[in-house]
Amino acid sequence: MSPPSPPAVLRVERLAKSFGDLQAVDGVSFHVAPGEIVGLVGPNGAGKTTTINMILGVLEPSAGRIEIEGVDLAVDRSRALSSTNFAAVYAPLPGNLTVEQNLRVFGMLYAVDNLSARVERLLAVYDLLRYRRTKAGLLSSGEQTRLSLAKAMLNRPRLLLLDEPTASIDPSNARDIRAGIAKFVDSGHCGVLWTSHNMYEVQAVCDRVLFLSHGRIVLEGDPKTLPEEHGAATLDDLFVNVAQEALHAGGAT
Repeated sequence: MSPPSPPAVLRVERLAKSFGDLQAVDGVSFHVAPGEIVGLVGPNGAGKTTTINMILGVLEPSAGRIEIEGVDLAVDRSRALSSTNFAAVYAPLPGNLTVEQNLRVFGMLYAVDNLSARVERLLAVYDLLRYRRTKAGLLSSGEQTRLSLAKAMLNRPRLLLLDEPTASIDPSNARDIRAGIAKFVDSGHCGVLWTSHNMYEVQAVCDRVLFLSHGRIVLEGDPKTLPEEHGAATLDDLFVNVAQEALHAGGAT
């Protein structure tokens, strides 16, 4: 008998979030398996960031269940999030701390073993050695993004949440970062939930893609074959079609 497959690193069941009369997320269910990169895409206001904020425990769901490595987030938040990390262009790190101080502080919060060596490694990987004593608030947007990604890798997360992770980075660095994250996922048991408006990026790195519209998943599949299955020439064309349908349906949520 073959051994049982490992539990999903993330399982979301019938997740919902309302703000008064606004239903931002409406009964979303999906999972992220170990070694899998799942793209979460959709027009502005579709519910992507709200979904991620609920997974991070920043927002409390109106309904539904979130499990991280089999641990119910609502029951044991600290344990569920201990092996999770996050990076987003809209969430810069404390600007009054230097690059190295930021990594050390967050490394201590995550109880990272051999922290000094881990910080040195990430400074090198994300080309931040020359900025180690520079305050984060003085970095360019691309440098801040690289720092945020370095922070997200500190604890070698089992669940990595990336919200527009390469939006402020030039194409060459973005390609290197995508390759590095893919290599990290391939070498261990990490799963990634990745949001982006860059459909080339989604197609390049994601094993599956989920299209959100009005807080619901309306399409799901392999980003390389999904466009043809729905009569679109490219993933970008399919994204535009979904966005236009959302607009015609009465605007984004």
